[in-house]
Amino acid sequence: MTEDREVLDWATFGSASRELAGQVSADGFQPDLILAIARGGLFLAGALGYALEVKNLHVMNVEFYTGVDERLDMPVMLPPVPQVVDLAGARVLIADDVADTGATLKLVHDFCADHVAEVRCAVLYEKPHTRVRCEYVWKRTNSWINFPWSSD
Repeated sequence: MTEDREVLDWATFGSASRELAGQVSADGFQPDLILAIARGGLFLAGALGYALEVKNLHVMNVEFYTGVDERLDMPVMLPPVPQVVDLAGARVLIADDVADTGATLKLVHDFCADHVAEVRCAVLYEKPHTRVRCEYVWKRTNSWINFPWSSD
């Protein structure tokens, strides 16, 4: 791992989340619900919910990272898993902090895809090697990211 790091502070997070909401709005996408990938996507989902005036927020718990640049072989959904009936026919915006490998986003996207009207993804950061290209990205980077909610 390189020593090169992105450092996101709370003030910049506020600006970044508003810019992402602006991208979604400018694109004409009006989500019925925002699906946060816990834990990193919780903050972004809340901010997007306020900015886009979407009160219907859901959470999907997925474990993948176990440490800095350390991860499980595959992401794993943790209970409680959202009920498909709650997503049926909805326009869903998936929110997460980073699309790194893309494995977590792919798992959640695929979970939704057969049950919803439309699903799109919004992330603060997207890495060049991700398997999932998100529709809404604040910044692209190849660096490790220090988020304000997970840094000392």
